[in-house]
Amino acid sequence: MGHIGPARAFRIVLLAASMLSAAPAFAEEATVDQRLDRLEKLVEGLIARMDAEQATRAADDSAQRAEQVAVREQGVALLAATRDLKDRQAALAEQIAVPKAQEDKGFRVGKTTVSYSGYVKLDALVQATSGGQIPDNSIGRDFLIPALIPVGGTGSGYDTDYSARQTRFILKTATDVGTGHTLNSQIEMDFNVTDGGDERTTNSYVPRLRQAFITYDNWLFGQAWSTFQNIAALPDSLDFIGITPGTVFDRQPMIRYSKNGWQVALEQPETTVTTRSGARIMAGDDTLPDLVVRYNLTRKWGALAIAGIGRNLRITNDDFGTGTDSAVAYGISLSGKIKVGKSDDFRFMATAGDGLGRYIGLNIVNDAAVTPTGKLDPIFTWSGFAAYQHHWAPRWRSTLAGSYFKADNPVTLTTRTVTDESWNALANLIWTPVDPLDVGIELLYAERSLENGQTGDLRRMMISTRYNF
Repeated sequence: MGHIGPARAFRIVLLAASMLSAAPAFAEEATVDQRLDRLEKLVEGLIARMDAEQATRAADDSAQRAEQVAVREQGVALLAATRDLKDRQAALAEQIAVPKAQEDKGFRVGKTTVSYSGYVKLDALVQATSGGQIPDNSIGRDFLIPALIPVGGTGSGYDTDYSARQTRFILKTATDVGTGHTLNSQIEMDFNVTDGGDERTTNSYVPRLRQAFITYDNWLFGQAWSTFQNIAALPDSLDFIGITPGTVFDRQPMIRYSKNGWQVALEQPETTVTTRSGARIMAGDDTLPDLVVRYNLTRKWGALAIAGIGRNLRITNDDFGTGTDSAVAYGISLSGKIKVGKSDDFRFMATAGDGLGRYIGLNIVNDAAVTPTGKLDPIFTWSGFAAYQHHWAPRWRSTLAGSYFKADNPVTLTTRTVTDESWNALANLIWTPVDPLDVGIELLYAERSLENGQTGDLRRMMISTRYNF
């Protein structure tokens, strides 16, 4: 093959550049970036070569040198154009990153990408309780709700239930509103804690709204997980929650702002009060939203979250006929997920505060009691859980977890029939035969104790099959 001079080499580069510019618009971004990088290096090398040849060929006639100078100037111009094209390509990739990521999982309708996900889940449960029978078709037979563990009665036999109520559907949209901004929405439904058919005939249940929110840049508006809760720390359990006594668990309407790991939210207020007979009243007289501030720290070794909450509990004369009163409630929660080795992890949460009742363990106790003179007395609680997940093999994993809850009830105001403490432990084995499918077995034990010393327990074996889509 003959020698290719700088001028001819540059024409080859120009041809390559023209072919790149004519590449299909649907080429993958990574491929375009790689081609631009190669073109930039090729032009840089060619210019350096031309400079070296001009320095060593002093005898060239003026016409040839003029041609080389012109070719070099064109090369410099092409190099500048190539770098400008790279900058524009990077800016475009950043602008469409979120819509494209969602489009890969959905379909386009105009400027909106629509996607969906969820799972279909069948649970088979065999359980017994020592302090009485959980009523048939009660939600307490579908997953662990500490406040529903019977205490003080005759032990039940082992009951068997099948349920598909945890089945979940999530619909998401992402609309490109221009200038690099995307307006997103999410609607999520399942069939837990709802009315419907019974186990005699149809086993049909009414769908319920879990989440419904809008996000724009750093803002969230709508119903979502409470900012006070860290769902990333929840263990991998077959039970709906698993470590219910020890965790913050709440979904509610809110306005939230997030930036650089910080989150600030104004969330729905709701005061729950224990009466002097031990009953629960939801006053519905709240005037100020619950304020939550949270910081998320993410590192290679895992993630931590610390959250603080401030509340204004309030009742009025129509509740107890003793006038209007309010009280300050507060709490703090530390939680996280720490990587252990290549695939295992340790998850935990510790929460304490005054007047946090409805946020902990599905409202095991209430936010406050009320004195004979109509004054609110917030109830102090502390709770927590720990869980370790181990991968036995790429498709086999287990979780061992335990949780604890304790309340400092003012028993002269609440009676001694309210929950004093609750705890539970679980262990499971989950197999993933193919990526969308999980099949597992779980053993769970839970206890609830009243202030009068009475205790009831729940023993359960659960087998589940879940298809994620």
